[in-house]
Amino acid sequence: MTVHIDLTGRTALVTGSTQGIGAAIATQLARAGARVAVNGRGADGVRRAADALRADVPGADVLEIAADVASDEGSARALELLPEVDILVNNLGIFGARPPLEISDEEWRRYFEVNVLAAVRLTRAYLPAMMDRGWGRVQYIASDSAVVIPAEMIHYGVSKTALLGVSRGFAKAAAGTGVTVNTVIAGPTHTGGVEDFVYQLVDRSLPWAEAQREFMRLHRPQSLIQRLIEPDEIANLVTYLASPLASATTGAALRVDGGYVDAIVP
Repeated sequence: MTVHIDLTGRTALVTGSTQGIGAAIATQLARAGARVAVNGRGADGVRRAADALRADVPGADVLEIAADVASDEGSARALELLPEVDILVNNLGIFGARPPLEISDEEWRRYFEVNVLAAVRLTRAYLPAMMDRGWGRVQYIASDSAVVIPAEMIHYGVSKTALLGVSRGFAKAAAGTGVTVNTVIAGPTHTGGVEDFVYQLVDRSLPWAEAQREFMRLHRPQSLIQRLIEPDEIANLVTYLASPLASATTGAALRVDGGYVDAIVP
């Protein structure tokens, strides 16, 4: 048997997909034949990302959704531009280091609004039609920090822990409908934002290759691959879960963490 993923005829929305993991997911879904909506807050950034995707995947059907889906207004705008989807990938998220006792109520609320409530709101909007049609895929991009809460960013870790519960709950709501709902637990991944984060924790004068090794040695020593994960490696699992091949996988938290989480199950 040959494993072949064909998403022709499916429409996917990937939130926060102008760069990093989100851009990699959008690209992989397009390669599998899906019509893909690229999302970000600014029209210029969305246009650049969409153009890059079209150049990378000739003939790709790409939509541009410039909307801040972490807000009520932005979510409404996204729904106006794209009323229905077959595949929803809730990738949007923010992160950053902060001493635990210095995290304000305002920052806690911001992390919950962006990392959790944005995904809940879109799921609530798109899931009913998926259930009525008898097919759909909802995914949340979480983090190893959901399971191994880092001392330097408790607020981020807790927001990702919340996504595990959100995913399991919506999977139960969609039981028996042909719609699957899952979370992908991403490990330490190489993105531009993570490069900035790494340099918050190690000597900024170090070249990137050395800074990465130092970061993994000091702050992520549990990693079994002993390197940062590339965004395409996350996108590969997301694309599989979006396909008919993953029809029996739902309510799950699946790890692409390089063996970082020291557990047999999530």
